[in-house]
Amino acid sequence: MKRILMLGASGSLAQVVIPRLLENPHHQLTLFVRNKNSVQQFADRATVIEGDVLDLDALNTAMRGQDYVYAGLSGSLEPMAQNVVEAVQENEVKHLIWISSMGIYNETGENHGSILDPYKKSAQIIENSTISYTIIRPAWFDNGTMDYVLTQKGEAFKGRAVSRASIADLIGKIFDNPNAFKQQSIGIGRV
Repeated sequence: MKRILMLGASGSLAQVVIPRLLENPHHQLTLFVRNKNSVQQFADRATVIEGDVLDLDALNTAMRGQDYVYAGLSGSLEPMAQNVVEAVQENEVKHLIWISSMGIYNETGENHGSILDPYKKSAQIIENSTISYTIIRPAWFDNGTMDYVLTQKGEAFKGRAVSRASIADLIGKIFDNPNAFKQQSIGIGRV
């Protein structure tokens, strides 16, 4: 059984990732949200915990006993990343999937200004840690069909949009075989 903690479980991406992960009978999900009503549709198939990622004690409590962590967060990304790294270390979590953004390494060839700074800085916190991680750098999310291409850090980014279903598929593959994606920052866009 793989115990997976979902941080940011009420987000639009997580709402597609959760059903994908629940397809696997060996996945046991815990959904960590600020408002449990936002994930009521999954309450019969997952454990739901109310809390805030900025509250390190609550985060440690939720992370205790978990094997893997998905973090699809928004807001104060830098302190969230610091708390997540600390809790992953404290609880000896096997692998973290951190959702970031395309463009954090200037791989798109476009100037995004300072809007990506929180994503860049939070990714740096993850990359500079000693934990096992995969950073996913998606293009703009949409509800299109599953069709995607991956790029590695240092490669030119491909695509400007990507479906949530494509990202969910990649996340499922990472949780199935985290060592294949260990210590990588992966871009995902539509072919």
